Amino acid sequence: MSIVKNIPNTITCCNLICGCIATGAAFHHNFTTAFIFIMLGAVFDFFDGLSARALGVSSELGLQLDSLSDCVTFGVAPSSMLFTLFTYVRYPMFMYNDFWFTILPFTAFIMAAFSALRLAKYNIDNRQRGSFIGLPTPANAILWASLLSCNEAFFVSHRFNCLFLLAFIILSSWLMVSEIPMFALKFKNKSWKDNSVKYIYIILVILILILCLSGTFGGKDFFTRLTAGISASIGLYIIMSILNSLIPQKG
Repeated sequence: MSIVKNIPNTITCCNLICGCIATGAAFHHNFTTAFIFIMLGAVFDFFDGLSARALGVSSELGLQLDSLSDCVTFGVAPSSMLFTLFTYVRYPMFMYNDFWFTILPFTAFIMAAFSALRLAKYNIDNRQRGSFIGLPTPANAILWASLLSCNEAFFVSHRFNCLFLLAFIILSSWLMVSEIPMFALKFKNKSWKDNSVKYIYIILVILILILCLSGTFGGKDFFTRLTAGISASIGLYIIMSILNSLIPQKG
């Protein structure tokens, strides 16, 4: 029985290990490996809760361990990717000195702090059992990891600079702790009326992935097309959630 009881926690620890590997890869400027392990961590994050419910062994310990693991995999790891990117991204001339080169990369960890805050708020907010309030940390992490994997050349080009990067970090950090309702892909029933936004999103994601993987958009090699499709899907999720929150809800 003790072995069965610890299966979900073991899966959660696998998530944590993936986050540690992704962080190490990020510091070595290996964004592809970091992305793969963040995605693998997301898979473990999905199955730890699923296994806990299936085995009937959910516990407060498991909840806290899950949040700590998520903080590493979906907070520290993508922030580490951004930290490394700050050492390659272009700086405006008025910031082109050792002070900004030293200080600005550490602003990437603002996102790690807000990820921790987001996870803590989720644990005590009973409104977020069937949907989300604010951008979930896995979605935020996967968005950044996929973007940096498929578009790093753009981020380090003359069309982009460190101030834009800082602005996007602040924006994504705010989205995680905002009061914007965001739908979850959980279905209480199969009716179109109750799940229209979710069904539309799934259909659009399938179309996006088909277009990207077929080579219509997203780059030349398979991995670049895949990461482009994933980042576009997360971006679509954010936009649809915001638009849906602006529509008056009946009843």
